[in-house]
Amino acid sequence: MARVDLNSDLGESFGAYTLGRDEDILRIITSANIACGFHAGDPDVMRKTVGLALKNGVAIGAHPGFPDLAGFGRRNIAASPAEVYAMMVYQIGALAAFAKAEGAKLRHVKPHGALYNMAAADEKLAEAVAEAVYKVDGELVLFGLSGSWMIRKARALGLKAAEEVFADRTYQKDGSLTPRREPGAVITDENASLAQVLGMVKDKTVKSLQGEIVSITADTICVHGDGEHALAFSRRIKDTLIAEGVAISAFE
Repeated sequence: MARVDLNSDLGESFGAYTLGRDEDILRIITSANIACGFHAGDPDVMRKTVGLALKNGVAIGAHPGFPDLAGFGRRNIAASPAEVYAMMVYQIGALAAFAKAEGAKLRHVKPHGALYNMAAADEKLAEAVAEAVYKVDGELVLFGLSGSWMIRKARALGLKAAEEVFADRTYQKDGSLTPRREPGAVITDENASLAQVLGMVKDKTVKSLQGEIVSITADTICVHGDGEHALAFSRRIKDTLIAEGVAISAFE
């Protein structure tokens, strides 16, 4: 039986600002990527989100990003591999401490935004990301773009790696995501998005924006819950996968 994890980026509120619908999406997903205070989140939000994930039986993961609140971590920063390593260790350690304090254990790490995309394409940055995860806790799973440098570097170190795919993003012929600044980067048609998900999970392929069929592995699917439409669509993805005989569970 095919099996897949559903993950979502949570804990993105901070200070006086409330973002996302964490309590609702936690009833749908199996893995939570919790912001660690650099691109979003703050200590109080981190603590509360860990508690909510634990209450819903959802696997807890760290979601480290660049220190860029104004840009939500989506702007490229010319950080060296050594700087990326330090940022990762700092943020993973913070979230792991909150998990331990709540009686839980950190299960995975998924870099955020620009850091994620840069490490997917850059061998040295991917190595820094994987090494940081490994040095903090070699039992952690690294979530990375399917087929990317992050996956390869994680496995080279002996880490478990979950190959991630995206329901609402288009792909390039090399298997990378279409950059958000380019036309057609985000799929807005629900049926097209759902068809892409089923193809990635069941057929292990995705059609690129250039029209080519690309091989892909879907261990975990990123879904969103920041809005009624997105939340309802995440439920539809889960229900459709189950109806198609796909089991939904946290990545092991």
